[in-house]
Amino acid sequence: MKNNSEEIHLSTNEARSGRTPHIVRYVLAISLILAIGALSAVWIFGASNAPQDRPGDGITNQAVPSRG
Repeated sequence: MKNNSEEIHLSTNEARSGRTPHIVRYVLAISLILAIGALSAVWIFGASNAPQDRPGDGITNQAVPSRG
């Protein structure tokens, strides 16, 4: 640590006073991958179990007209 006319100059390690193991990056990356996987699974299984549009079954992709 150097002291030049009341200015304090610290190295990066002295200012941090600790190590940075970069484990947060791994936690964030793994969490992001798991979140994307979970949301994709919900979307895929939801779409595969949704009622399909078959002729004559009355299910359409159109909104029901409102009567005012």
